[in-house]
Amino acid sequence: LVSAMNRVQLLGRVGQDPIMRQVEGKNPVTIFSLATNEMWRTGDSEVGQGALLLLCPLGDISQKTTWHRISVFRPGLRDVTYQYVRKGSRIFVEGKIDYGEYTDKNNVRRQATTIIA
Repeated sequence: LVSAMNRVQLLGRVGQDPIMRQVEGKNPVTIFSLATNEMWRTGDSEVGQGALLLLCPLGDISQKTTWHRISVFRPGLRDVTYQYVRKGSRIFVEGKIDYGEYTDKNNVRRQATTIIA
């Protein structure tokens, strides 16, 4: 028997206040964006922790910000997230990656990657 795992852990800052959406006939979901940063020294191939890089002032430090869409479906967690999480909050999110598709308002099929917290 082969097992599989889909698990992600993110530590970052919230990009905007969470919103709660409800599609007819489905449970509500709280949604927000989360920014994570990677930092590295120019010429380095390894990505490291920002604090460690700042202690080693060799070369220039580069940074890349990645935005993640977070969806919270679990009722208690969904409500607490909506009530207390705010833009700029630094939070830790654990969940799974979900890849899906949707059709936008121009009837174009789009890919969507979401973290289900």
